[in-house]
Amino acid sequence: MLAHNLLHPLLSALPSLPFSISAFPRPPPHMTFLVSDVNFFAFLGVLPSSASIFNFPAPTIDCVEAHRVCSVEPTCEALYRGLELCAEDAAVSPQAEQLASECVERRDALLAKHPSLLTCKCQRGFRKEELCLRIYWRVRLLPGEEELETSPYDDMLVDTHMASLVAGKTHTDKHMCLKAAQDCGLYEKCGNLRSEYVLACTKPMPGTNRCNQHKCHRSLRRFLERVPEEYSLGVLFCRCTDTLCGERRRKTIVPSCSYHDKEGLQLNCLHQQSFCRRDDLCRSRLADFLNNCQPSHLTASGCLKDSAGLCLRAYAGLIGTIMTPNYISNSSADVSLWCNCEGSGNQWQECLKLQRIFTHNSCLRESTVHTFHIHQLERSWYKDAKFSVMFITKNLDIVCLHSSLFSILGAFGLGYN
Repeated sequence: MLAHNLLHPLLSALPSLPFSISAFPRPPPHMTFLVSDVNFFAFLGVLPSSASIFNFPAPTIDCVEAHRVCSVEPTCEALYRGLELCAEDAAVSPQAEQLASECVERRDALLAKHPSLLTCKCQRGFRKEELCLRIYWRVRLLPGEEELETSPYDDMLVDTHMASLVAGKTHTDKHMCLKAAQDCGLYEKCGNLRSEYVLACTKPMPGTNRCNQHKCHRSLRRFLERVPEEYSLGVLFCRCTDTLCGERRRKTIVPSCSYHDKEGLQLNCLHQQSFCRRDDLCRSRLADFLNNCQPSHLTASGCLKDSAGLCLRAYAGLIGTIMTPNYISNSSADVSLWCNCEGSGNQWQECLKLQRIFTHNSCLRESTVHTFHIHQLERSWYKDAKFSVMFITKNLDIVCLHSSLFSILGAFGLGYN
């Protein structure tokens, strides 16, 4: 009663806002905002107006935007273009070591003027993703340097959503993969883009009996980037209990084209990784996988970042690149790259280590054996409300007010039922 009397004037004033609080769908219970450092009296104005209600992390700047800001300043743009030319020359010059040293000097001068180029990130699937990745790696990775463990992707926008899609309980429905495929078919975008990549991966090139692996990979990436994870990852990571289901799951990515070499031969794994490093997109997806699927015995998920969802998403990000992994058995969740370690010479151990990142990765294994459980409530909430961190950033004041009200109501036992 006390809470009602105190909050009634505030709630009555809300219709004057640009939208009605009632227009917001109710979030799932585990997504309810928690305000641990602000009490009711702070909300009523006892604390100074400058007091922060939410300690949101500063938004990460996109590398394309960071470069745009740089390009406005002639000196910065000249340094950036000089760095690009230097890196290109060093990559092919017999005097690469000397040129690389000059590149480092140019890079340091550039970052001293615009440090945001070093802290910027990219978003997977965005229209300018490849341009963003090019900028990201240009200022971080010069010829002769190796940096694969730092992911260029900003996971802040997807971590919570991915966590909500991965349930910790096992599921014994032997038709789970069939149901996931049916759900995809019933959702128009999923069905259309799946048909698109199946066609691209099965249609032979003119005058040959081989598929166009480049088109196949591109169509697979489109499917995984444009279809909501509820559907795309549901098809990839459905749980199987029999060989028929396992075979259906193994063939999901049309491995005869996307996974196997055109001639059916396996590359050396280190050579495969070397080819990947030459491509900004593949290098980025591999870095994201290494970053988000690091094993740890100290977390419940088995992952150093303690997020099975981020590991699954990073694994899926490799599909459609030269490092495409796939299931190697119809009766388990074991996965591997299509490569071997023959001819590795004194790099044998390094090659085996790369293989084991996929075949003996406890983080990846625990993530893939978890049931990919779809919460219908969450699906409709995310789709209808579009309530993302991006939305919060654009509408911070009003959203904080809305979130605070319902956090306070919850504290008085008046929250969602």
